[in-house]
Formats: sequence, structure tokens, C-alpha cells
Amino acid sequence: MSATRQPNNFPKLHNAMWPGLVGKGGPGAEPGIDLDTMLDLTAQAEVNGVKFDGVDLFLADPHVSIDLGDDGIKALADKIQRKGFVVGSVVAPVWPPTGGSAMGGEEDRRKFVTAVRKACRIARQLRAGGVRPYGVVRIDTAGSVTEWDQDPKGNTKKIIATFKEAAKVAIDHGERLAGEGEICWGGMHSWKYMLQLLEGVNQPKYFGFQADMAHTLLYVLGYNAPEHRLVPARFHWQPDLFHAAMKKLTKALRPWTIDFHVAQNDATVKGSGSHDKTGKHCLATDPNGKLNIARDAGYWLRDDAGKVIKKCKHICWDGCMFPNEVMMKPDTWNNILAAMIQVRENHGWRA
Repeated sequence: MSATRQPNNFPKLHNAMWPGLVGKGGPGAEPGIDLDTMLDLTAQAEVNGVKFDGVDLFLADPHVSIDLGDDGIKALADKIQRKGFVVGSVVAPVWPPTGGSAMGGEEDRRKFVTAVRKACRIARQLRAGGVRPYGVVRIDTAGSVTEWDQDPKGNTKKIIATFKEAAKVAIDHGERLAGEGEICWGGMHSWKYMLQLLEGVNQPKYFGFQADMAHTLLYVLGYNAPEHRLVPARFHWQPDLFHAAMKKLTKALRPWTIDFHVAQNDATVKGSGSHDKTGKHCLATDPNGKLNIARDAGYWLRDDAGKVIKKCKHICWDGCMFPNEVMMKPDTWNNILAAMIQVRENHGWRA
């Protein structure tokens, strides 16, 4: 397989930069990996002549300051273009100290919307500068499941109101927001609760869903929301039950999906107690991974009739909290790129 014989050239293949920061730094943790190193590791990956097309960015220190000035944004764009990349989606730092809980008090919710506004400003300028041809601004609720549990109806109402305000900001900047479906975010911690938010905001052109294969697998299993699990409690990965669950999940959330992360998961979670657990990303080649990446991406990238949707112009690999030693190995990124290429071969298109 050579680069010139690739059957599909869409969706474009991106690597996330935030695994260099998520779970890094702080007491007892490994140091973070700077943006330049993450860009270099991504640029060096190559499989049969195919390379990554771009990167998705984390708009938080020390990678990209949310308060970056115009000159800094231009320098960032130049740096990324020199690597041969474009920018896709960007993550808004909606959590404290730059943001606040979407279900919190008035000040927290104001800070949340302010963080979205700052992220949209950077995203718009990258787009205007020609380095960002597609992508969304990613958000979550910036609140825990424990917090949400204190008043489910009231907190859901607050989240919807906050998201509506954030969507207005996105519209003003020519951007779209995507809510990340992950079980640690209160109000987003099950597929039904996520759907409730999407339908409550009810602005599909400007507020949609970000599907991460690792996180949405945990929706199926009902972690943090067992009342919404889609497989039996004693589930032993029977193929018929798994596929039926995936069909139900994606039928509900796929129409809202505007951003897609390729990932692997071994179906374990970490955290304490019965709440605030989050999924564990695995390497693409992990033998304990429960997903057939190339096959199962199709649940999100094809419609119920099996037709390629073409809604997401790029897909991004998301794999957080791997040891730095693993992340510094070229084979890590070559194997990830190979998995991404296979997803595009199976569910992509030529344009």
C-alpha cells in the first residue's frame, strides 16, 4: 500500500495533542510532554508512505494559553504548518480555574461561557489564517457525576441553559460546539442523559456530540448509570449482544455526532466509589482491547443502512494517560496511524 494508492482521502487523519498533558504533572505524576515534542512525534509517524494530516489542540497551558494574543496565534499556526499539518478540533478549558461548572452557580456558569468565548476566538483566528479547514470546539459540563446527583433535574436544566449560552457564542464566531460523551462528566455520564442535553439545547447545527470509541463503549456497559446499560449485568462480550447494543446506542447518538475519536478500551474504569469513574484508553494494539477498531468505527461513520455519512471531515486518535516512555516510542504512533488508516479504508471516501 503506497500513499498514492490510498483508495480514500477523507476523513483526514489527526492526532490529539492533549495526551501530552492529561494525567501528567502534579504530585506523583510524570511530567507533561510539551507541544513541540507532541508535534514532532506525530510528524515522524509514517506507514507505507502515509502520514498524519493534522492535529487537534488543547487550548490550555502549557500547550496553548487560552489568552494567547494575535501574534501568538499566528506563531502557533506557522509552527503547525511547518510540520505539514492543519488544525482540526480544539478543546475549550471549561474547568476551573479558567472555567467553571456548567451546573454551578452564576459565577461558575459565567466563567464556563467565557472560556468557550476565548476558545472560539482562537479557533476562528486559526480558521481565518488558513490553518484550520474543519473541526469543532469541544466542551463538557466541567462538573462531576456526584455534583449532578445532588439535583438531577435542576442540574440538567442548568446545563442546558449554560450550553445554550455557549452555543450563542459559537454562532457569533462561526463555530460549532461538540459535547464529549464521557462517563465522568455529570449530566453526560450515560447515553440517555447525553441525548437529553442534545435535545434540550436543540441546535443541531451548532451543538452536537463528540463520540469517542473508548468512552462510548462504557455507555454500553452502564458505568456510572447502570439504569441505562445496554447489555445484561453479567455480560461476557457475546457478539450478538454487543452488536445489538452498539446499534441501539449509535442509532440514538449518531444523528448528533459531529466529531469522532478513534480509540481503544479494555472496558475497565478508574476512580473511587460508584461515581466519577472514567474510561481507560488503551493502545491500538492492546490485546485486552474490547473493540475491533476498524469494524466498530463503522457504527459511527456509517448510517443504519451502511452508507458512509461523510459528516466528519477528520477523525482524531485519542489516547490519554499512557506512560511517557510509551509515548516517546515511534512504534506507538506508527501503530496508531496504521489503525487510523484502516478506519479510513473501511469507512472513508474520496473527494
